Amino acid sequence: MQLNPYLTFNGQCEAAFKFYEQCLGGKIVMMMTHGESPMAEQTAEAWRDKILHAQLTIGDIVLMGSDAPSDYLEKPQGFYVNLQFEDVTEAERVFQALADSGTIRMPLQETFWAKRFGMFVDRFGIPWMVNCSEA
Repeated sequence: MQLNPYLTFNGQCEAAFKFYEQCLGGKIVMMMTHGESPMAEQTAEAWRDKILHAQLTIGDIVLMGSDAPSDYLEKPQGFYVNLQFEDVTEAERVFQALADSGTIRMPLQETFWAKRFGMFVDRFGIPWMVNCSEA
């Protein structure tokens, strides 16, 4: 079994996944719009350029997402996407990159359990935690 986060966006999925690809050093392996799907003709014209499904791989980790119609979109709550690092420099780089234009909830800092730990909500409204327990 593999556990993969699936993030939903309000029309910003493509921009978010390109941002994550850049910040995390991953690769977008799939990005399909509603207009590219077999259901394109049954999709409202205004919705055809929205993302039906996106998939980003970072090593053996998979992050997926899509744009959700407003009646299905819910504000993320009750979870954070956690990124675990062993290298302080890389944890700091990723934290700064992903948190850019977002809201920092806890600055990246040393804690009693980690060399670095911080929390933020990115510019797309997704909550993240960065944890570094350097080996």
